[in-house]
Amino acid sequence: MSIRNFLTSKTFLKHLLLAVVISLVAVYLVLTSLKLYTRHGEAIEVPNLYGLTENEFSRILDRLDLKYEITDSTYVEEVIAGGVIDQVPDAGHKVKSNRTLFLTLNAIAPEQVALPRLTDISLRQSLAQLETAGLIPGDIIYKPSEFRNLVLEAKIGGREVFPGEMVAKGTRVDLTVGSGDGSEMVTLPDLKGLTLGTARAILSEAMLAPGAIIYDNTVVSRYDSLNAVVWRQHPDFRQTNTVPAGSSVDIWVTTDENLLNSIPGEEDTDLPGDDEF
Repeated sequence: MSIRNFLTSKTFLKHLLLAVVISLVAVYLVLTSLKLYTRHGEAIEVPNLYGLTENEFSRILDRLDLKYEITDSTYVEEVIAGGVIDQVPDAGHKVKSNRTLFLTLNAIAPEQVALPRLTDISLRQSLAQLETAGLIPGDIIYKPSEFRNLVLEAKIGGREVFPGEMVAKGTRVDLTVGSGDGSEMVTLPDLKGLTLGTARAILSEAMLAPGAIIYDNTVVSRYDSLNAVVWRQHPDFRQTNTVPAGSSVDIWVTTDENLLNSIPGEEDTDLPGDDEF
């Protein structure tokens, strides 16, 4: 039989048609299997797990057919111990079922660090040491000393501390710094309208120290204390331009904007105790 006759024979055409059908069926089965395996078109929105403990987020992820892996822990004061503080992928991302989420949890307690040497060195060196150790500079208090800008004491919560002591990372450390022999006069800054944190920083730069901190009745919460501003100070910069280095400046703070436009009377000289939050 010639090739032409073979290619036009019923037997060849029947087998060719059968081969095409088998190929199409095979392709269909392969594509269907891949679709089922990858769950094409099915996606799960990653939930927001921030702040949830393992007991809470594990139940949520089980219902969504998602897995999790805890990769790290660190300390954040605002989140409950053991709560999620970071997740990958982020909330809102679309993922396939059985996907693993990588979670960072909040440590039960802050990391402890050894207190570095902070005294008998310059203020600049002491501040650098605090930053390297992950500690925060607190109040910087000046007092007369023959050694100007030398750190004389380091305190936490009013207690003197020494190198090598273990303290929580992020702890505020107050420093007492020498201002010279006490005869140097410095310019008294105007603190009106500044937040307490900014006022303290400016006093420190001017080699002065915060004295009594007096909150009025508009400051009722820690949030208020962070947003309150200075409306009065003593000594008043309008009455004296300079004061001895290391002097204390008493500060009145409020959230009442009307007080910022007032002129405090000189008869108001009684200072209540430090009501700082």
